[in-house]
Amino acid sequence: MAKTTIINFQFLLPFVIFTLLALTVAANDEAYPTTTTAPDCSLSDELLIKPARREVYGGGRIFDITHQVTVDLPSYDTEGGLLGQFLRLPVSMKNGSFCNISEMKFTTHTGTHVDAPGHFFDHYFDAGFDVDSLDLDVLNGPGLLVDVPRDKNLTAEVLESLNIPKGVRRVLFRTLNTDRQLMFKKFDTSYVGFMADGAKWLVENTDIKLVGVDYLSVAAFDDIISAHHELLRNRVRKSF
Repeated sequence: MAKTTIINFQFLLPFVIFTLLALTVAANDEAYPTTTTAPDCSLSDELLIKPARREVYGGGRIFDITHQVTVDLPSYDTEGGLLGQFLRLPVSMKNGSFCNISEMKFTTHTGTHVDAPGHFFDHYFDAGFDVDSLDLDVLNGPGLLVDVPRDKNLTAEVLESLNIPKGVRRVLFRTLNTDRQLMFKKFDTSYVGFMADGAKWLVENTDIKLVGVDYLSVAAFDDIISAHHELLRNRVRKSF
């Protein structure tokens, strides 16, 4: 039987996908302009400060499981399979401005993200079903972390064997992808995800409204269209 763990935390990501990669932005030296003349805004050694980097908030009520967005983050449909340079500082105090203003450019399918209903349905896209149309009640509350057998994709057979209790609304699936994170030096189509029959089984046989998979896509590459269709079809019309 698969190992399951109940975590009382708030999801900050909507149905139907989040991945265990991303959205705290890290600065990269190449993104910053060369310093010319600028006012002295440095701090003495005794006044140097560092920002807190926390993963647990609210006494264990919220767990932040995102990864940093960096230039070498594996990225879908990009040259070389990596995100590349995405951050620059066009307005810089180092170059004489009175403030810093960053500029970012990258696909919304980057790192820890969520699929909007219109991701695979053009009529939803045209109708304006973006991520801001999703129900925030779905995204917040207790969730179940489930360990998936490491040699399996998320098929109907595997989903049924996990014995996820009725009434559970939010589930994170920890798969072989987590074990292989250090091997993913660029986007890799061999990742574990939902097969179409597994997605269909989940929709028809559980109360789950939010799922998370630990890679760039909720669907396995071989079933990437059909699995998304099963998960996203008509979901926008159902209340939580």
